[in-house]
Amino acid sequence: MNIRLLEPSDAEEYRKLRLIALQKHPSAFASSYEEEKERTAAFYGERFHSEESFTFGAIEGDKLIGSVTLLKETKLKLQHRALIVAMYVSDECRRKGVGKALIAAALKKAKEINGIEQVYLAVESKNEPAKRLYSFFGFEVFGIDKNAMKIEDNYYDEEHMVLFL
Repeated sequence: MNIRLLEPSDAEEYRKLRLIALQKHPSAFASSYEEEKERTAAFYGERFHSEESFTFGAIEGDKLIGSVTLLKETKLKLQHRALIVAMYVSDECRRKGVGKALIAAALKKAKEINGIEQVYLAVESKNEPAKRLYSFFGFEVFGIDKNAMKIEDNYYDEEHMVLFL
């Protein structure tokens, strides 16, 4: 398995993985499949050029099996912060260290960025494997957002976590 920053040439594979993630695990993401299914690979490819967004991919052979994005805050008063978003590992590759490798890469990048002091993320409250992963790296819950998401008639709480570097 290789962990690396994704490039525009990875955009089609990323799009496929992203749509699978949104379909299979809708409560894990604020975005929905319905919102993103019409987005082209070029849309994601443009994101991979950004100086504020870093998307890492886990690649096994020639297949993208997981990804995570680190976002730098751009507002002057928030530039000491970064966010981890869009974390996903394909179902068949879970419990094999892929998630740990992705989070480790994102945190390494955060530490390399001048001025980043803390990293934030949000996780669906019942997603115990993800919560254990983030806790392993030292993330701590600082708040719970009740009914953060509504999917049809079901509400999902989110736990907000922070890691001080």
